[in-house]
Amino acid sequence: MMVFLTRFLLVSNKIKGRFQAGKNRHRFIDQVRIYARGGGGGQGHPKFGGIGGSGGDVYVQALPDETLKNVKSSKREQRYIAGPGDNSKARILQGVKGRDLIIKVPPGVCVTDDNNRLLGDLNKVGDKVLVARGGEGGKQKNEWSGAKGTKGSFKLILKLIADVGFVGFPNAGKSTLLKAVSRTEPKIADYPFTTIRPQVGIVEYGDKRQISMADLPGLIEGSHQNMGMGHRFLRHVERTKLLLFVVDVHGFQLSPRHAYRNAFETINILNKELELYKSELVEKPAILALNKLDMEGADELLQETLEAIQNNTETSHSHPDMVEGTTEENGEVRKPISFEDIIPISAKDGEGLDRLKSRVREVIDEHYEKERTVEEESEGDVGRRATTGVL
Repeated sequence: MMVFLTRFLLVSNKIKGRFQAGKNRHRFIDQVRIYARGGGGGQGHPKFGGIGGSGGDVYVQALPDETLKNVKSSKREQRYIAGPGDNSKARILQGVKGRDLIIKVPPGVCVTDDNNRLLGDLNKVGDKVLVARGGEGGKQKNEWSGAKGTKGSFKLILKLIADVGFVGFPNAGKSTLLKAVSRTEPKIADYPFTTIRPQVGIVEYGDKRQISMADLPGLIEGSHQNMGMGHRFLRHVERTKLLLFVVDVHGFQLSPRHAYRNAFETINILNKELELYKSELVEKPAILALNKLDMEGADELLQETLEAIQNNTETSHSHPDMVEGTTEENGEVRKPISFEDIIPISAKDGEGLDRLKSRVREVIDEHYEKERTVEEESEGDVGRRATTGVL
């Protein structure tokens, strides 16, 4: 009997291990915590005045074809220690510097310490940041004894870099929309939290211009408080050039236990979640796509939603003190997002998608030109002040 139980437990653990391995293999990793330590400095040679080699440094560098999953799987305990500097020797007085260590990450990673102090943003291939410096080699001023390298724990946080970020609750049709307008094939199913990892698709236009779009998972009511996958979703929105709100014109209900929200209420909740997480997000350029026009009753609901948005806009313009301000937890006071355009669509049937793609491109280009003009004017002002001696 004991032998049977032992065999049963062994088999069960193997099956469980395979299941867990399968889960982890498909899991999207967008944050990794590491420990890094610079190499110790080599010992000096007091008799001949030789100087020990400095310890190696630890860098984090953005490189192509890397993922945080690679980082996590490369070292079991996530400990990165650079090489020690060589000791000074009678025949080689200058010790050789220790080997530097480079932690390879994808572009889009920001590096912080355990106190969330930003050390660097690695936005493009080749960007790198020093996280642990090697110790100084032994010399007269430190009594010929090599110093220890600096050390610490750090977080590598991936923020996807895409031109357009989809914002919407589960089942709004974001994955279907991404598949319809781009060349990606996201996994689609009819249940909340459908998108289990960010999906990035490329929209290609007739002149070969390409715009990247990211369908991001996990936004639910309460995301600013890190409910659901809250902060993991919201931090990916920060680096996008344009927010594309995708809202089911029929409204949204997470589950039978949750309250039903009509389309206008859904827009307001999305607005609130973004602002409570980071107020600057509501100032980003944004387009609203009201989806699922192919379903019964959509025309009437679309008209109701457009009227509600129009009334809200008129109220904010005529009584800004009643609407704008700091968003409160109860959502009563907020700063409404000003949509560049509102486009009714059916991601399933393709209705309105050509117009949506055109407007996405136009809005991105319009805001790029505005930003460039502001930068040029600012540089011109600095130049004029410099020539007049006023800074």
